[in-house]
Amino acid sequence: MKHVRHSTPSLFLSLVHVCLVQANYAPYFFDNGARSTNGNMALLSLSEDTPVGTHVYTLNGTDPEGDPVSYGLAYEAGSRRYFSVDKNLGNVTLIEELDREKEDEIEVIVSISDGLSTVSEKVRILVTDANDESPEFINTPYIVQVPENAPSGSSIFKTEAVDKDTGSGGSITYFLQNIHANKFTIDRHSGVLRIKTGVTLDYEKSRTHFVIVVAKDGGGKLRGDNKVFSATTTVTVNVEDVQDTPPMFIGTPYYGYVYEDTLAGSEVLTVVALDGDRGKPNSIHYCIVNGDEGSFEIGNTTGAISVIKSPNQLKKEVYELKVQASEVSQEADISVYAFATVTIRVVDLNNHPPTFYGENGPQNRFELTMYEHPPEGEILRGLKITVNDSDQGANAKFNLRLVGPGGIFRVVPQTVLNEAQVTIIVENSAAIDYEKFKVLTFKLLAIEVNTPEKFSSTADVVIRLLDTNDNVPKFSSDYYIARIPENSPGGSNVVAVTATDPDSGLWGEVKYSIYGTGADLFLIHPSTGIIYTQPWAVLDAEVNSKYNFYVKAEDTDGKYSLAEVFITVLDVNDHSPEFNENIQEKTMIIGSPVKIEAIDQDAEEPNNIVDYSIMQADPANVFDIDQSTGEIKLKSYIRSLDIIHNITKNKDCIWSVVVQAKDRGSPSFSTTAVLKIDITEETLHKGPMAAFLMQTKDNPMKALGVLAGVMGIMVLITIMISTAMFWRNKRSNKIMPVRRIIKKRQTPQSRTVRMEWLKFKRPSNAAEKFVVEDDAKSLHNENSNNNIQVAPVPPTAPLPPPPPALAPRGDAPGWRVPTVSGSLTPKFINKQLKKRGHGSAHNALVSELKMKFEERNAAVSEPHI
Repeated sequence: MKHVRHSTPSLFLSLVHVCLVQANYAPYFFDNGARSTNGNMALLSLSEDTPVGTHVYTLNGTDPEGDPVSYGLAYEAGSRRYFSVDKNLGNVTLIEELDREKEDEIEVIVSISDGLSTVSEKVRILVTDANDESPEFINTPYIVQVPENAPSGSSIFKTEAVDKDTGSGGSITYFLQNIHANKFTIDRHSGVLRIKTGVTLDYEKSRTHFVIVVAKDGGGKLRGDNKVFSATTTVTVNVEDVQDTPPMFIGTPYYGYVYEDTLAGSEVLTVVALDGDRGKPNSIHYCIVNGDEGSFEIGNTTGAISVIKSPNQLKKEVYELKVQASEVSQEADISVYAFATVTIRVVDLNNHPPTFYGENGPQNRFELTMYEHPPEGEILRGLKITVNDSDQGANAKFNLRLVGPGGIFRVVPQTVLNEAQVTIIVENSAAIDYEKFKVLTFKLLAIEVNTPEKFSSTADVVIRLLDTNDNVPKFSSDYYIARIPENSPGGSNVVAVTATDPDSGLWGEVKYSIYGTGADLFLIHPSTGIIYTQPWAVLDAEVNSKYNFYVKAEDTDGKYSLAEVFITVLDVNDHSPEFNENIQEKTMIIGSPVKIEAIDQDAEEPNNIVDYSIMQADPANVFDIDQSTGEIKLKSYIRSLDIIHNITKNKDCIWSVVVQAKDRGSPSFSTTAVLKIDITEETLHKGPMAAFLMQTKDNPMKALGVLAGVMGIMVLITIMISTAMFWRNKRSNKIMPVRRIIKKRQTPQSRTVRMEWLKFKRPSNAAEKFVVEDDAKSLHNENSNNNIQVAPVPPTAPLPPPPPALAPRGDAPGWRVPTVSGSLTPKFINKQLKKRGHGSAHNALVSELKMKFEERNAAVSEPHI
């Protein structure tokens, strides 16, 4: 039996109860050593850079009875809670950021309980360092006062920086930025700042130096990475001045002036000297060493130099004074000094302006007469000009220049001291032109250069130009275009040319003349330039309508220029239209026109355009005429001689027409001609066929019947010949030799088969009822003079139409029998048959069929390869 151990007073009751129970042993932690990650957290160490939320340890223990255990963490009052624990698993998690520099040890009470007994232990957790701190300078800012005579290499200041980290992360080294531009160096371990060896400080050159010092730690781990931190600070080095520099004069060199009205005792100028050591300057004492010759004095403390004599007593024009400036220390000792030279000039007052002089004294106007266009560089010697300034020195220095049209003349000299002879030189000869400027006026200006008054004076220069013959006559245009009617009488004005010569007098007078191959019919007035025709000239546009020649404008010295003249002769309606014969005879075939033509010899339209009209006709209202071409044709309703016979009883059909030809000129001219027209009908074919067609013209069905019969006979003959040839070839049993050479008969040229146009006309007699017209033979002749009237022939049987020459087809090589349609569409007649004349129908058909059969036999006998 075990005794129960109670940890609370509540177990003791007023009555003592003694119970017999089984004994309970307390749970305990495992002790797994210092490097263990489970147990009771004793001797645990954590780096301060451990991230929050990291599982850092596992509490591990057991209960002797094997009961489940739970874990807990507790902290002393006022302590920060850095960890939390899973009471069942014992996993310890970091919940607060660690900082070794603030707290390097953490005390934690860990506990383990089996539900009845709880065992608690206080453990100490060590926080190890991580390089999480940067170096930090202390006692900043750093301001150092260093005398400028501090020796090189001497220590002037010690910088100090601290790093709260331990180990290498807490060790610090020092260095300077821009080490090569610095006059200082630093000890890397101690931080002592020194002046570089061989370098000195100078207050007068640089009073302050800014030195940037860098402190860097030795580096260390931070969250797994090797980190190095640094810090910077600025050391301000103020250089203190030391009395080591002599005084310096300010504003050198020194110049002073004593004018003729300056009073004795007047201050001329003041010299200023300063101690070179500006930090702690000494006072300055002034004195004149030499050069004053008893005429000047200087204030010992002010440096003011004064003249002690009147200007008229000064014997020299320029004085050079040597002035000394000395430093006086606080002990009244003169230590160092410096010298300066002061130049004092005795000058006259500027009370005289420059003055121009001529040959007879002061003068402000100069005149000259000269020819235009003198050579460039020529001196105007007719101008005698002198300029003078009575002042002395700088007051007598002045500039000369010409004011007026620029670039024509230049003046020499341009700068004068006291007095000079003025020379004017030609610079631009072309600009000195009488035609542009008859008088050139300039202002000659003299103005002082270096005086505040800028005194000046002027003189007028007037140059009158004389003319020379320097211009060529010039036409107003390079060419002239004129027009003149061809009916203009001799002596008519054509055009006026104009040329001008800007020269004056006789040199400006222009004389005109003409020359050239086209000038024969024209003259020109020598003074006015009017071009006119010769008195005997007759212009004719039909002969020559274009003339061109040259005109010449010349002055008295023979200088001239040319221009070209183009003259066009305008056509005038001076010709009337003319027929080649006033009485003409022509033959007209019904349906075809005849043409009459008149020619107008005028050169241009509309004078040479002819219009035609019928003035009179017998009979009237039978003919129409084309106004432009002169073609005459019958009225549209006259289509046969029958109609003509109905109009007139004149059986010979010869009618007269009076035709007028009229031009379009103004005024208009006209002429007439009498045209006798013989009217006839055209018959293209002769012989029985033509007669038959004429007879059947009024009965077309009869012609169709005849044609159908002829074609039937042709078909019958074709069948008979084919049958005879077939039986002849079948009875022939000859064997042709193997080496027999069979020459292929040349295929005759394909024949173009045409049918004639069948044209019905109103019958006039029995022979003209059916007319056959051949397009190939219908000739068009405007005058119809070569047409021959075909006399009617007795009717005969017409020729049957030949079979058409159709292209052979592989599927139907045989002939096809043509038929005649009821619409009488045009068919074509073979040209070759037409050339042979009109033979009998039987001969033509047999000849054609024989040729076809010979071609077929040759094709059958040809050997196949």
